[in-house]
Amino acid sequence: QAELEESGGGLVQFGGSLRLSCAASRRVFSRGTIDWYRQAPGKERELVAAVGSGGSGGRFTISRDNAKNTVYLQMNSLKPEDTAVYYCHAVVRPSIESRDIHYWGKGTLVTVSS
Repeated sequence: QAELEESGGGLVQFGGSLRLSCAASRRVFSRGTIDWYRQAPGKERELVAAVGSGGSGGRFTISRDNAKNTVYLQMNSLKPEDTAVYYCHAVVRPSIESRDIHYWGKGTLVTVSS
């Protein structure tokens, strides 16, 4: 029913880790491009892939499980600045003649304590 559904958010201590999950419908998972965004209060929504300390993978790593139609966001060495609502996002083009369609999950809150 739902195209995207996030889970795994919660409260974590500074330096801790969390793994978020984005369960997608088969249609969206197979046809779409799925990524992660986050939005802190008063800030613009930003692409999570652009967040990190640098280097390959940085603190955040995105992976996927094709059998489960699920995309994961592994977050390590979390900081209070990482506190935000994290969203799963997908872009689907139903056909070559169609415009892109954007889907958003409802978000999962990650709170990192100092």
